[in-house]
Amino acid sequence: MTSQKPIFEAARHAARSLALRSDEQISSLLRHVADAVDRNAAEILEANSRDLSRMAEDNPMRDRLQLTPERISDITSDMRTVASLPSPLGRVLSSTVRPNGMKIDKVSVPFGVIGVVYEARPNVTLDIFSLCMKAGSACLLKGGSEAYNTNECIVTLVRDTLIQQGWDEATVTLMPPSHEATTEMLNAVGYVDLVIPRGSKKLIEYVRDTARVPVIETGAGVCHTYFHESGDIKKGRDIVFNAKTRRVSVCNALDTLVIDRSRLDALVEICSQLATKNVTIYADDEAYAVLYGKYPHLCHATESDFGREWLDYKMSIATVEGIDEAINFINEHTSRHSECIVSEDKAAVDRFLKEVDAACVYANVSTSFTDGGQFGFGAEIGISTQKLHARGPMGIPEITTYKYIITGDGQTRW
Repeated sequence: MTSQKPIFEAARHAARSLALRSDEQISSLLRHVADAVDRNAAEILEANSRDLSRMAEDNPMRDRLQLTPERISDITSDMRTVASLPSPLGRVLSSTVRPNGMKIDKVSVPFGVIGVVYEARPNVTLDIFSLCMKAGSACLLKGGSEAYNTNECIVTLVRDTLIQQGWDEATVTLMPPSHEATTEMLNAVGYVDLVIPRGSKKLIEYVRDTARVPVIETGAGVCHTYFHESGDIKKGRDIVFNAKTRRVSVCNALDTLVIDRSRLDALVEICSQLATKNVTIYADDEAYAVLYGKYPHLCHATESDFGREWLDYKMSIATVEGIDEAINFINEHTSRHSECIVSEDKAAVDRFLKEVDAACVYANVSTSFTDGGQFGFGAEIGISTQKLHARGPMGIPEITTYKYIITGDGQTRW
């Protein structure tokens, strides 16, 4: 196996040179890359079509893989948004002067080299590059083999632009598609400062369990919407439909509707729009009895249908007795990604927001908004479901670290 050490050394060198660039230079470079992507959209789409040709038409992951002219335009728009954001670097997070006159500033700085392991979502390639650049870090990209042609085309365009603009092309590198290359990156102590996995539970667990370098763990999106006894039917219907069907292959899509037993009479209406998208519902016994004969795509749920990320036109329904049981059910089955309550009762909403343990907790809003762009971050490098350093959609501030800068006038300590 060919060692990836030269790649890691080049990325480390690029990160040091990147630290000398001004925010204005970084933002200008991002705009140049966005322009290059727009100009070469047809080339990217052709590469994407080769990747799509190897995936079954009925595979729900196809939506993640597919690029369109509109999606490319959205991606470059996000890149320009990232370019326009204030720099996250050089911010004085805290400052103090000690009794001896020594000044201590806590200042935000780049990580250095960030590796990201992700699956068949080529839009993520440009999101990662733009966010890492703005945060002053070089990036190593390990995308899924399903999207290799698309990712290779995109990264080649980016590196060509870097060279044309007088930058180090190793600022961004697409790692070889082998499993061995991934493992080597996860163990590149002294070269890689941080690794972020994005994808399935299996991928995330592999990165977490294998890495010897620091990891920010993103998580699978097992998302619930709880329809409380005071819930508004129209809000509930619209939120459930949007959260489930906007894009079924993304991590913020609805997986389980939790409904109060006292509101089962509203279930047919809440689920009515789902039938237009042929969503299969796996309902517990009580919900099944209500929907039987009134909803066309209905199955009996088993225990394995709860706590499951469907990533498809499928979802489950669980019936509960009141908010205590709902909160307990969600906390038992959540992946700590995004959870929602539909309720007109302020006390119930307050309890839900405080007691549900997730990175993003919603009241009367679709979970489909868990997204860096929707949060005003321009884009995201992932959704962190852990509690150390970063949580929820991670934008540019979350992929910086800090150091203490101490200045004085000859102070010594004995």
